[in-house]
Amino acid sequence: MIDEATVDAYGEDEQLTGLFTMVEENLAVPFITAVLGVEVTVRGVDLGQDGRIVALCSRGPDRQRIGILDLPMPTPAPGGAEWIEAYRYWVG
Repeated sequence: MIDEATVDAYGEDEQLTGLFTMVEENLAVPFITAVLGVEVTVRGVDLGQDGRIVALCSRGPDRQRIGILDLPMPTPAPGGAEWIEAYRYWVG
């Protein structure tokens, strides 16, 4: 999967962009999960300023960006969650 996402990438920044694109295009959103015991809705993903893929989470009017690797996946996991695992492997 990593090879598929990074096939035309030159350097780490382009590899990250390739993986982000695959997560963004394949992750079935919205989905509900729990963060610290609080139910949140994951509405999408974005690239954080720190170079991480982040989940765009909401609960009512509140919004928060959470590192996708720190986000607990619900059971069953949403479609496309395998791309998060590929990103986890790439990060090392």
